[in-house]
Amino acid sequence: MHLHSHNWRIPIARCVAFVTARITLRTVVRFISHGHVHPSKLRNLAICAHIDAGKTTLTESILLKSSFISTSGTVDAGSTTTDFLPAERERGITIQSASIPVKWKDWTFNLIDTPGHADFGMEVESASRVVDGAVVLIDSVEGVEAQTKGVWQQLDRYGVSSRILVLNKLDRPGASFHSSILSALAHRIHPMPVVLTLPIASFDPQDYSRGEPGIQGIVDLVKWELWRWSIDGSLSRHKLAASAEEIDRSQLLPPGHPLTPHLIPARTALLEGLAMFSNEFMEHLLELPTHPSAYLSVTESTILPFLRFATLKSGILPVLCGSATKHIGTEIIMDYAGGLLASPLDVSHEASTSRNSVRLLAWKVSWDKRRGWMTFVRVYSGTLSRQSVLFNSSRGVKERVSKLLLLYASEAEEVDELPFGSVGVILGLKHTRTGDTLLSTHRQSKDSSFPGINPPPTTMSASVIPQSHADLEPVEVALNALIRTDPSVRMETHEGQLLVHGLGGLHLEIVEGRLKDEWGVKCEFGRRRVTYRERIGPDESQPPVVDWTTGVGGKNVTASVSFSLRPLLDNEVGDSAWDDNIVIRDDGKPLSHPDAFHDEQNPWTHISRGIASMLSSSPHTSFPLSRSCIQVLTFKYPLDVPPSILGGASAIILRDQIKNRGRGSIMEPYIHIRVSVDSDVLGQVMKDLVEHGGEIADLIESRLPLDEEASTPYGQEGVYIPPKWLSPSSISLVDEKIHSMRLKRPVHAVAPLSQMLDYSTRLRAISGGHGQFEMAAAGFRAVSPAQELKVLTEIGRA
Repeated sequence: MHLHSHNWRIPIARCVAFVTARITLRTVVRFISHGHVHPSKLRNLAICAHIDAGKTTLTESILLKSSFISTSGTVDAGSTTTDFLPAERERGITIQSASIPVKWKDWTFNLIDTPGHADFGMEVESASRVVDGAVVLIDSVEGVEAQTKGVWQQLDRYGVSSRILVLNKLDRPGASFHSSILSALAHRIHPMPVVLTLPIASFDPQDYSRGEPGIQGIVDLVKWELWRWSIDGSLSRHKLAASAEEIDRSQLLPPGHPLTPHLIPARTALLEGLAMFSNEFMEHLLELPTHPSAYLSVTESTILPFLRFATLKSGILPVLCGSATKHIGTEIIMDYAGGLLASPLDVSHEASTSRNSVRLLAWKVSWDKRRGWMTFVRVYSGTLSRQSVLFNSSRGVKERVSKLLLLYASEAEEVDELPFGSVGVILGLKHTRTGDTLLSTHRQSKDSSFPGINPPPTTMSASVIPQSHADLEPVEVALNALIRTDPSVRMETHEGQLLVHGLGGLHLEIVEGRLKDEWGVKCEFGRRRVTYRERIGPDESQPPVVDWTTGVGGKNVTASVSFSLRPLLDNEVGDSAWDDNIVIRDDGKPLSHPDAFHDEQNPWTHISRGIASMLSSSPHTSFPLSRSCIQVLTFKYPLDVPPSILGGASAIILRDQIKNRGRGSIMEPYIHIRVSVDSDVLGQVMKDLVEHGGEIADLIESRLPLDEEASTPYGQEGVYIPPKWLSPSSISLVDEKIHSMRLKRPVHAVAPLSQMLDYSTRLRAISGGHGQFEMAAAGFRAVSPAQELKVLTEIGRA
């Protein structure tokens, strides 16, 4: 049989077309991102903000503009890439951080979308530990909010110095670029916010006078160009002229546009502000001619190195703007995230690390029904290969790597290695937990382990009720597994009852759902209660007992441990690892939490465990002890017995000493609450808050929470503050008094959490269903005498 070549053309063509169709754009992008990326071109960055500021929407827009996806999903429709859990799509909020490698121009971003809700602060905590830079969003209608400050402080705590501030949602009525900058100064976000881009609300000057909200374009003051988005979303870019006269003649902005005369002053303010951080750049500016348009000749290539240096040193805070929903400004954000934020080579603790040996930090642990335990790691030195054997220096155990994955939100792709600076997932680790250090060798230096990741203090608890006695063990097993994935959950057994502690009501609700859906256990959660704390008592009249005798190997053995105790002063900062206590060794150095020890022959391992056991349950109330300073003065035990005897000795001696001091004050968690209601019910809302123990902090014009630092905002000297009309809709809302009765008015207050558990029901009744509120943790405060008696009566200790 003869085969003619033309007879094969049709089937071959069809086959090629089929294969081509199957190789999606996402696959191509992944293939490109798998190649070895030089560390200088890698950006590990988190997107952080208060809830509903637009983090997930911006992430989706970045994925679209980088061609990772062909069409973008929305939070409202539950179709976003990073919010893939059923609970996330059902509620329209981010519950867990999601990591995606994204290729943009010469850079590769390991992008981590973090939750904004305070109940999932542990996810932000762990992400903050491993990123080198951050993009922090502000809702330009609301300004800086409670959780904005929360995530900012978390980034401070882990030394993430390079950040970019993005003013989002400038297309919404009430958005204000002007007020957002003032809000950043008032909340002490940064003393030197530097505006890199200005929004163009409209290319029709009449829209400014009518107060029409929107954003149709952006002026990039560094690159000195204008970006214009049309109604269909198409983009055009135009280089701005080098003089005011030429800008007018170019007609990129129509004649009489209010922004035109402010372009040169805005760029002048940018360059002069930057010159304050570089003598070399200042000399460059001084050499320019003196005419008004001289600064327009300074090129982008001249500005960017100095701008990046100042950003890395946290001397300035670059400020960008846009609308993630409309994909306006997304490309500019990605350009500056690549151009300004730190690479792994720019972070000091990595620069001093040897590249030869592998050194990893496990920043998150997750459970997957199909893949098993998934350990998210950041590679701080070396290159990790498949089938490697690692040493967990935090726990003193060996771990074998089964597979290495790059995670694309809910999808994963297997890779052969994870190079220096990368973020990936290891399968097969059995003992590793969040915050553990993994090494390629047993040889450990004094500082071989990274500092751990400390979960925020729990504020609420609930009893766990198995459906039958046979369900008790599966529930406990499932809870222990869940705690490994979420260290902010704590479990204890109190008077025969199983209790779970979390960061809030929503957190506990999600925990209950995960136990049923992911682990399939049969249980119900009881009524939510706040988690109280107790301070140590003031009575020091009785001399402390320092000896403890127990039987070991058929003979009595005595160990002694002596402690010095005192309550913390109001201005002293407690150690979050010790639940806001301070624990000190005999040499005056801080004593590490038990989770940081792995040497069973080290006496401090067991002393630390004994102290932690005692602090978890007061002898007076069974509440955890907090706001105390405990110093170990001396300890002694027979050398012919194991040092583990010090664990029991420390717990019992410390318990007796605390018991003899008498009960201290009881503390309860407080929350910042922001309520937004119509003016006609404002008085009723304030009355309800006060009647339930709330303290009104600010009303209407002010957006500040009750915060001591906020009383002294950063000054405006040297900071460019754009004019109010730059966002015209904000001026319209302020000036039109005829609408004031139906205008939403915000109220800020601080209130005890115990009085706010049913606040959604109360607010719905007061406001007719139109009120909105947000909560954020505000620490612990002593309860009133009446509330203290009520609490003690409930637990049978009155």
